[in-house]
Amino acid sequence: MEKSKPNTRSQPVEPMQIVKESPAYWKAIFDSPPLNLLGPAMFDSLQKLLTQMETNTDLRVVVFESNNPDYYLAHYDVSDPGKLDEMNKTAGPSGTTILMDTFIRLTKAPVISIAKIRGRARGASSEFTLACDMRFASLENTAISQVELGCGVHPGGGGTERLPHLVGRGRALEIILGANDFDGETAEKYGYVNRSLPDKDLDAFVDSLARRIASFDRRPLAAAKDLVNKVSLPSSDNLLDSFQSFGTALTWPEAQLRFKKLFERGFGSPGDVEIRLAESLTNLLQD
Repeated sequence: MEKSKPNTRSQPVEPMQIVKESPAYWKAIFDSPPLNLLGPAMFDSLQKLLTQMETNTDLRVVVFESNNPDYYLAHYDVSDPGKLDEMNKTAGPSGTTILMDTFIRLTKAPVISIAKIRGRARGASSEFTLACDMRFASLENTAISQVELGCGVHPGGGGTERLPHLVGRGRALEIILGANDFDGETAEKYGYVNRSLPDKDLDAFVDSLARRIASFDRRPLAAAKDLVNKVSLPSSDNLLDSFQSFGTALTWPEAQLRFKKLFERGFGSPGDVEIRLAESLTNLLQD
């Protein structure tokens, strides 16, 4: 195994920082207070990192984690529809819209991606973790979910396509249609994540696995990942259809009413609604 060099932290790439543990092993740390929302700025940072993952021949593995113990990535940022429309009119290198392009490129990159989950990861943020090659979660501090149905829409970033491959049809429907949070223990039991570990052990476990992977050669790593991808991934066309359908769903009157109620209650800002979002959805239309 190559000897690690001292940690070198880059200048912050807002809203994400890159820590180069070694030439072969990097950490990408979400750092966009207060909620780590997954919006245009975060996608821009991810796109820049993906270019490095595709072209840096020294890099083997990237671990994605959060500086915020309460929010891994809160959810898709729908607070500015104009910015989202502008972002989604732009095609990425895969030929799809930026959100879907980011997730497709992450899954197909020759570098191994690991999501180390602490805190809340809902909606498109859950779908980001599903696009990673592996997911490891804090046993005590994880709330992961596809909450879109409770907002009047449906998942559009790959949840409906990737979850059935991981957890089976019935559990995928439970996750998606129930729109409820899953704790670390249940997420592991269902196959939503690879493992959930006691929070005190999570960092050391993921770091040890990442360093082990980083010690191997890039070409066989990439080849093995590609072979697994061929038998386990949904088609890009199905993913794009889902995202386009999600865009349509955002225009539905029931979706607009539910999002209006959510924003009135504090959606997208620190507070009780974001902390207990899944719980809030059950009585959203009650006065």
